[in-house]
Amino acid sequence: MAKTKAVKSLITKESYSFLKNYIDNPSPTGFETSGQKMWIDYIKPYTDSFFTDPYGTAVGVINPTASFKVVIEAHADEISWFVNYITAEGLIYLKRNGGVDHQIAPSMRVWIHGKKGPVKAVFGWPAIHTRMANAEKETNPKVDNLFLDCGARNKKEVEALGIHIGAVATYEAGYEEMAYDYLVGRAFDNRVGGFMIAEVARLLKQNKKKLPFGLYIVNAVQEEIGLRGAEMIARRIKPDAAIITDVTHDTSTPMINKMIQGDIACGKGPSLTYGPAVHNKFLQVVQSVAEKNKISVQLNTASRSTGTDTDAFAYANDGCPSVLISIPLRYMHTTVEMLHKSDIENTIELMYETLLTLTPKTNLSYF
Repeated sequence: MAKTKAVKSLITKESYSFLKNYIDNPSPTGFETSGQKMWIDYIKPYTDSFFTDPYGTAVGVINPTASFKVVIEAHADEISWFVNYITAEGLIYLKRNGGVDHQIAPSMRVWIHGKKGPVKAVFGWPAIHTRMANAEKETNPKVDNLFLDCGARNKKEVEALGIHIGAVATYEAGYEEMAYDYLVGRAFDNRVGGFMIAEVARLLKQNKKKLPFGLYIVNAVQEEIGLRGAEMIARRIKPDAAIITDVTHDTSTPMINKMIQGDIACGKGPSLTYGPAVHNKFLQVVQSVAEKNKISVQLNTASRSTGTDTDAFAYANDGCPSVLISIPLRYMHTTVEMLHKSDIENTIELMYETLLTLTPKTNLSYF
């Protein structure tokens, strides 16, 4: 694992304190405002100007008058559930909001974000004695048999709590530090990306670095349902180059086929993706920066879409040279997403050093 002492000494306890608060704060797809406000407050001191778009994507800008524009981007939203139906007995049935995994839901605790504030509830699940007694085969959780129980005895009591059709529910589980520099929490996908791009802005400011272009630090909404926030903001900014950061699968744990998913592991550095949307010459720049700065990287491939906001930026407007720098993550779309501090630090350094290498004269043309 490559040493990154300079970056490690600059990622402060205060920075990680912000990350904890940011991860613990719910920001479901389509309802990202509270998390975006936290992020804006954190990054504003490190930017020259700031704006948001109609759907809540937040953008800090360094050198806003520069004609050449570079984006570093992450997405702010997390998977969640919609309240879809309330029974006469006061039980609550749901629809997905993004790619939430129904199999992890039974016995989970959640917050339902209603009109009167958050309400505690649980995913009820029949005891194993009753499930096995009434069926030859084990009952599996499905969206249509999962329900929330908030303690109400009827529909009227549910509604009295401010819970309504369309209210969102997020898992309660939060940020924890584990052994050997691992972190665990829900929604590292991809608020760790929002943290990392904010740290890049902080390092640029504190190290008094002057960039020869406008830098747009973008925390986009609604990635989990189709890259929608990135599509909107890419058209508005019209960047000349974009660095996207998101999570990717750690494939070193059981039940994952490396022949299909590739060989990526936490603690071995950020992952660089090859794929149609990834600009090959820009990727070469990033790889050269990693080699020069002795930053360990891993390689991954995407046969079509990367599944990230990279595609939205790459194909926006007249085309935007874009690269994807991913951080390995275990147990994606669960409440126990895990990543390694060294990967956070290496990814921040790689983005930071790449920005210091780029200029408007960097040749990103294939011809």
